[in-house]
Amino acid sequence: MSTVVIGIDPHKASHTAVAVDERELPLGDVRVRASAVQTDQLLAWAQPWPQRTWAIENAAGLGYLLAQQLVTAGERVVDVQPKLAARVRLLASVASSKSDPHDARSVAIVALRSAGLPRVTVEDHAAVMKVWIRRRRHLTRLRTKVANQLHAVLCELVAGGFPREISAAQAAVVLESLRASTAADVARAELAGEILDDLRRVDLQLRELRKRLTAVVLASKTSVTSIFGVGPVIAATVLGITGDVTRFPNADHFAAYAGTAPVEVSSGPHRVFRLSRRGNRQLNHAIHMAAVTQIRNRPSQGRAYYERKLTEGKSPKMALRALKRRITNTLYDAMISDAQSRIRSAMS
Repeated sequence: MSTVVIGIDPHKASHTAVAVDERELPLGDVRVRASAVQTDQLLAWAQPWPQRTWAIENAAGLGYLLAQQLVTAGERVVDVQPKLAARVRLLASVASSKSDPHDARSVAIVALRSAGLPRVTVEDHAAVMKVWIRRRRHLTRLRTKVANQLHAVLCELVAGGFPREISAAQAAVVLESLRASTAADVARAELAGEILDDLRRVDLQLRELRKRLTAVVLASKTSVTSIFGVGPVIAATVLGITGDVTRFPNADHFAAYAGTAPVEVSSGPHRVFRLSRRGNRQLNHAIHMAAVTQIRNRPSQGRAYYERKLTEGKSPKMALRALKRRITNTLYDAMISDAQSRIRSAMS
């Protein structure tokens, strides 16, 4: 029996599915509401095609929940990037109006024509890390906002304000030494005290979150923490954002994803490379912090590599970029080794 591909155009309130055969001819379509029974309805509709593959547009975003539900039900699911489906619609031989069924069919056609689409798998430790890393990013932004508010109030109470990054303990000492002389200063001091309580609460949440990240990283039994400068937070960021590292054919592809690979801007016989502004910026920042940590510690191999690049005539920024690429390759090798170890353990 020939394989049937079912393309899904997911939305917040509903999902549209279209089944196509190997000749890209539609076999049927259905629209289901986004609800607790959405998976059961789709599986019941797809019973006539037991040899099926589900292709979901943006399975890591809007179609995330549906994709995970189908994978848990034992279905084969692949992720289709929205830009690929858009290209199919653009190159269609017959012009058609934009609609959910047409979008779903385009997604299915992409899955038929593309052999290297990433397959959706059941969530693992990386998914848990991604959840808590996102939470940490939100808390970090919130702490910056609260600290800025505290700085602004202290500038109205203390001559010169507080010139450096302030901690909750330092702010408490400053507030205890204040002697408010007017009703307005009393109000400002009370406001500063409330903001200080907010700062303490966010600091406590960040400390608890670091403990959670440490526990998840330990449970994953990853080897990336053996790399100098890669602690629990950086490890969780790298693993959570990377996900299945085997989707990258080699270290060069992973470096391009991380934005640590130079971009060629050659013209004619002249080969020129420039700094990449592409890639995942969160992953790039995590690698940057690991590189800075290595540079600050003279016994580290990263510091020796950085100094060797300087003696070769590289500028400090160029040497830092080279070190980031070196760390990227090391991270990739460690994650590939971990993935191979998991496969061997599953087969034994």
